[in-house]
Amino acid sequence: MSSSKPVDREPPVQGCVVIHPDREGRSSSRGAEARLEEAVGLAQALDLEVRETLVATLRRLTPATLFGKGKVEEIGHLVELADAAVAVVDDSLTPVQQRNLEKAWNCKVIDRTGLILEIFARRARTREGRLQVELARLSYERSRLVRTWTHLERQRGGFGVMGGPGETQIETDRRLIADKIRKLKLELEEVRRTRTLQRSARKRHPYATVALVGYTNAGKSTLFNRLTKAEVVAQDMLFATLDPTLRMLKLPDGRPAIMSDTVGFISDLPHELVEAFRATLEEVKEADVVLHVRDIASAESAAQALDVREVLGKLDIDLEARAILEVWNKLDLVPADQRETLLGDARRARPPAIPVSAVTGEGCEALLAAVADRVDVAPPVDVYTPVGEGAAIAWLYRHGRVLDRHDGKDGSVRLAVSLSPQALGQFEQQFPGAEVRAT
Repeated sequence: MSSSKPVDREPPVQGCVVIHPDREGRSSSRGAEARLEEAVGLAQALDLEVRETLVATLRRLTPATLFGKGKVEEIGHLVELADAAVAVVDDSLTPVQQRNLEKAWNCKVIDRTGLILEIFARRARTREGRLQVELARLSYERSRLVRTWTHLERQRGGFGVMGGPGETQIETDRRLIADKIRKLKLELEEVRRTRTLQRSARKRHPYATVALVGYTNAGKSTLFNRLTKAEVVAQDMLFATLDPTLRMLKLPDGRPAIMSDTVGFISDLPHELVEAFRATLEEVKEADVVLHVRDIASAESAAQALDVREVLGKLDIDLEARAILEVWNKLDLVPADQRETLLGDARRARPPAIPVSAVTGEGCEALLAAVADRVDVAPPVDVYTPVGEGAAIAWLYRHGRVLDRHDGKDGSVRLAVSLSPQALGQFEQQFPGAEVRAT
């Protein structure tokens, strides 16, 4: 009797229709077609097959369905012709609007917030990332009290508490979600304490810290890999990176620094996610240098930069007080006849921007030199090391920036070196035989 192993089958592809509601009078730094294209990318990141797209002009909002009656019927016909199981509405929907549209179109309806949350849920890998996404999803769910996510039903039996006979289903759902949120917040608090301890431990070493921020798919992870020789997942896909990654980075003079790759930002990033990822993005607040990576080959580059700055502002990051460098990435995709103009614009920017290609490596040496300049804000000091203090000299080269060196005939060495106050204190404690003087 022959036995056959079960065959792993791919889940069926779900067709979808993507609708961008173009609200008249809503200020936006980009056009409706560009926003629709981004929504299509989000749907594809969720493995949905986009069969039809539509920009739906809204002259006024309809409380029950967002769209007017005629537009609801038009979109319903489009969904039917496309045989779509999902309709993606690139806007925020109230619970009532979502339910009414599902009835009218006879398919699953998901709004922009729900779409981004579902992508994050699939991509988070670390325990902290999963906790943060789960907290964001439950906060979103609590406002709707409909079972958008099947994982809530699976967890129902795990709480061990049930309501009395007079408790309605909605009250039960509200209480269960509130209990779960409280539990998640406690778990996250423990994770954050651990992260704070790790950050404090890193501060005891005189390493500069560099954080990458930017719009999703701007090429941060590719640049991260290029600069640190790491192998972080880098794909041409929205939100390919969710969990923060730290690696050692060598500056031009051989000194090490710590670089962190963070989650990409996006326009109208759900409030729930901004709050949930606040602890993770504290790496940005603590960094000595922040690299704002832009996809300079995109027509939406300027608008995307504004969105990134808006999110950083929500995280209480004082942009004026930070050492921020704009990195104009994807230089290899800029047409040859536009490169000179672009390079001139980069030189005239204040502060000057650094054009690079993370794919080819062009401009990366200039970027590292610029990072080293931003790190070396401390005035240089003169360090005199007597004969036999080779370890002290090597330490200075590793942890500071040596600006000048004079070797004495007797074997002593005098160095002009820029050190952070923390590194200078460690050097004096570790090598008491060396003499340090202000220049």
